[in-house]
Amino acid sequence: MTKAALMTRSDSKCELCGATNDLDVYVIPPDLDGGFDKSILACDTCRSQINKETEMDNNHWRCLTDSMWNEHLPVQVMAWRMLSRFNSESWAQDALEMMYFEDDILTWAKVTGEGQAQEDSIIHKDSNGVVLASGDTVVLIKDLPVKGTSMIAKRGTAVRKIGLDRDNSEHISGRVNGQSIVILTQYVKKMT
Repeated sequence: MTKAALMTRSDSKCELCGATNDLDVYVIPPDLDGGFDKSILACDTCRSQINKETEMDNNHWRCLTDSMWNEHLPVQVMAWRMLSRFNSESWAQDALEMMYFEDDILTWAKVTGEGQAQEDSIIHKDSNGVVLASGDTVVLIKDLPVKGTSMIAKRGTAVRKIGLDRDNSEHISGRVNGQSIVILTQYVKKMT
């Protein structure tokens, strides 16, 4: 019964990527019973990557920039969770910044800890010991030569929407003069 209702709601398409084959009900954790308001219709590719049975394909999930605007909350929650897995990617950060949930829905979205576990284990701090988060804006406190180029990132340059290196607490990424670079946290100061 739930599958038939979801097929109608989704026009027989995966509610995340729009695929039309191998569709089935995906019950949104931590719910066990499912039901129309706690489930989505998802293709096999989406389900296997959501469940971490197969490797995440960055390009496949760019579809979230469309599905995040779906009118149905279960689809929005799953889009938020999957975007959170890609929170080191600028396109996902941009999409997450555009999403807004009421407090109770945001709590539901965060209940599985998507996108937080790895960041919580590695804490990035600026030159003053202030904790950095994905999407923050920092200022360079020293002229930095950019490896592999003749460019020098000048002191005082603002780097917006930084990304955090999941494996190294001393590395962040950002764009300076249109070029993506890795920056050591000891050479930046968080903007407030």
